[in-house]
Parts: sequence; C-alpha cells; structure tokens
Amino acid sequence: MKKHLTFPLLFLCALLSAQNITDVLKYSTENLQGTARFQSMGGAFGALGGDLSALNINPAGSAVFNNTLITISGTYYGTDNDANYFGTRSNTNVDNINMNQIGGVFVFKSTNADSDWKKFSLGFNYDLVNNFENSYFASGRSNQGVDSYFLNFAEGTPLGNILLQDGELIENGYLDIGANAGFSDQQAFLGYYGGVIDPSDDDPDTDEYVRNASYTNVDQQFRRNSIGNNSKFTANIATEYKEKLYLGASLNFHSVFNERLDQLTETGYDPNSEIQRITFDNLLTTRGNGFSYSLGAIAKLNEFVRLGASYQSPTWYRLNDDFSQRINSNLADEDINFIDFGIINLFERYTIKTPSRLTGSMAVIFGKNGLLSLDYSYQDFSNAELRPQDDPNFRSVNSRIANELGAVSTIRLGGEYRIAQFSLRAGYRYEQSPYANADTIGDLNGISGGIGYNFGGSRLDFSLNRINQDVNEQLLDTGLVTPITINRVLTNGTLSYTINF
Repeated sequence: MKKHLTFPLLFLCALLSAQNITDVLKYSTENLQGTARFQSMGGAFGALGGDLSALNINPAGSAVFNNTLITISGTYYGTDNDANYFGTRSNTNVDNINMNQIGGVFVFKSTNADSDWKKFSLGFNYDLVNNFENSYFASGRSNQGVDSYFLNFAEGTPLGNILLQDGELIENGYLDIGANAGFSDQQAFLGYYGGVIDPSDDDPDTDEYVRNASYTNVDQQFRRNSIGNNSKFTANIATEYKEKLYLGASLNFHSVFNERLDQLTETGYDPNSEIQRITFDNLLTTRGNGFSYSLGAIAKLNEFVRLGASYQSPTWYRLNDDFSQRINSNLADEDINFIDFGIINLFERYTIKTPSRLTGSMAVIFGKNGLLSLDYSYQDFSNAELRPQDDPNFRSVNSRIANELGAVSTIRLGGEYRIAQFSLRAGYRYEQSPYANADTIGDLNGISGGIGYNFGGSRLDFSLNRINQDVNEQLLDTGLVTPITINRVLTNGTLSYTINF
C-alpha cells in the first residue's frame, strides 16, 4: 500500500536546492525536434516558414503555405553516453521510437482580388520538443563515500528529533519527520536507521554524528534512468499582406512528464569496517503543464531575400513533484525495507518561468533550385525564475540562477537543393552553454542532413540529426562533490509524410 504526505515548498527547496538550476534548464531548452525537413536543415526556418515545425521559430511561417496540408512524423532516438568517473569510463546506449509530430494548416485565400490581405491560415501542431528518455551508468573508485551525504544533513540535528516514537512505524516516522522537521532531518533519520551513521553518544540532545564506514577509497556504481517528455501543442493564426509581409501569432500549451530514478551502490570498504555495502536509491517524478505565446513576421524584400523576426514569450510551467527513497546496508534497521518507493513525499505545486527568446532570420531563395537560411536566437537564462518569489529558499535559488547562468546565443544554418522531384538538405546548429563558466554544461554542436521526394500531391522526407554536448552531473546533492563527466551524443532519424489538399 502506498503512503504519502504533502509537504510544503520549503521541503521541496531543500530537496532540490542543488538541482533546481538543472531542472530550470531542462524545461527552458528545446531540442531540435519536429518534421524531417525542419530537422535536416538545422531548424533554420525563421525567415522561411512553409513547415509546421517552423511555427516553433516564427509563427508567421504558416501564412507562407499555398494550400491546406497535414504532416505526420516519427523519430528514432539514439543516445550514446560516455561517462568518466574518477578515471573509469563506462558507455551506455539508449534507443527508442516516438511519433514526435503531427499537425495541419488550413489556408484560406481572399476572394476579393483588390484586397491587400491575400490569405490567412490556421495551424495546429503537436511537437515533442524534449525527449527525456535517457540512461547512463558510471562506476569508479572514489575518495568520497555516501556517508558524507548523510553526515552533512545530520550535523546540528539533535538525536531526539530523529528517533522513532514508541510504537511508531518506521515509514510513518520517515514521512512525519520530513513534513514537520524538514528534509535535512529526514535524511539524517534515513542515514541513522539505514546504519550509515551513528550519534557520537546516546544523549537525545547530541547533534554530532560519526560514520560507520572505514575507508580511504570506496567503489561506487551509479545508474540514472529517466523517462518522459516535454510536448507542445500549438494553435496558430497568420496572414499575408500584399504578398510582401507575413504576420503570425501562436498560443502554445505544454505538457510535462519526467520520472528520474537514481541507484547508487557502494562497496570496497576496509576489511575492518562495520559497513561493507550500502545501496541508496531516489525516485523523483514531475508532472505539469505550461503556457507560452509567440509573435512573428516575415518580410519579402524581393524575390530572392526574406527577413524574419520573432518573439517567444517566457513559458510559465506549473509543476507537481513527488519523491521517494529507499536505503539498505548490512547494519540497517530490520524494518528499513518498509521505506520504499511506495512511501511518497508529495509537494505543493510550484512554478518555473523560463526566459523569453528573440530570433532574427534571413533566407536567400534561388527560385526553384534551392535556398539558404540563417537564424540567430538570443535567450538570457539568468532571467529564469522559480516561484513563488516570496519563498526565501526560492529567492536563494533564483539568486544562484542570476549569478551562474548567462545569455545564450544560438545559430542555425540550413540549405536545400532541388533536383527534379528530389530535395537534398543539410544543416548546422550551435548553441552556447547556459552556464557562465561553461563547466557544468558545454557548448552544443549539431549537424544534420536529409532527403525528400515530392510525389505531387504528397511528400516523403527523411532526416538524420547528430548533436554532441559535454555535461557534468553529480551523484547526490551534497557530499559526493566530484561529478560524472559525460560526453553525450544524440542521433535522431526522422521520417515525415505530408499530404496536400
């Protein structure tokens, strides 16, 4: 039977204090997703339009369509994680397939030949803007043990605050201490009954603790599995004025589900150590939704050159988290297994506000032979926020966001060359690290290519997209401060089919 208590935001802040920036970035960024044509040209569609996924860059793009159409896309996602932890390298591959895009646009042309407003369009599109399916494994011989995590939380906590009451079940004590005393005391409770730490003496007022493990170095194995996605449904309206100017606006409705499971096993202690094995697992689930809007324009300077400009508002996410843990060791309390993933900490709803984005674009059209397109986007991640702002812990995290994150420039370049019914495409994408020091997350580089065939009344497109980025991820929020260094390579293969009406 599952048991749970609802915890205030204060608990959530303590739980995620070292991860909040990572979570904000997770929902502030969008991977290169969408139709095959869009991906194969690096997403450089801000001045082009004429593609359903181009609405993510510039909502004026739907007015470029000459007729009503529907596009559906499916993508193979391949992730290669090359992890390095204390000099030991481990490689993990993850593969999955999703229907990542489906949408349509309805084009209405003016029946008045004298009207300056030549047509307007209504577009509807679903895009999987971020795929959270991922897994990596890391192992190494570390000089930092998991006992450091529990000692950091336990120091200063009176022993009497974390002792079970007479007749109290261990799982109820775990939830009650978390709800009434906070995350630090709850983790101290978990470390004590998990056998990892002990008080320096039996006085209920003592607030000093010692580790039960003896070691110089320990062997650690860590696995992080995550599932879920961030999807977006877009409702769009756009119009064409004098065959020279396209104007558009979109309302975007986001849906988030993310589940992350961390599993840590520690062995390799000294032969005389009381502790010989510890397992510590954490499961975090996030659900919610968000809203944003976008405005844009595309101007045809002449038959060859187009310029585009767009504004993407902040996205306001309303999220709910639940969190559960389990721990075991050869010194753990005999009832410790009653604290498992069925014992759930629920948190009050909170808000993440992502930063707005400005995009400027230029495209050169070579008649029916092909095109070149360039997009530049600017997004200041130091403006991201966790809300409510009057919460002191959120204020602290927001201060870290403002100090540690910075402005990000993104460049997307794409080209297309047509030979009869065939289209050959290629693209490049560069995105700066959102961190001012660029250590936690490195710059992103991506290349892409693709081919399309026009049947007349329909079109089939294929793209191959490769993204490379270095990231550093900590095993735990505190104590284990040496991160895992991961070189992450994402490879997407997308097939899209478009039907014209």
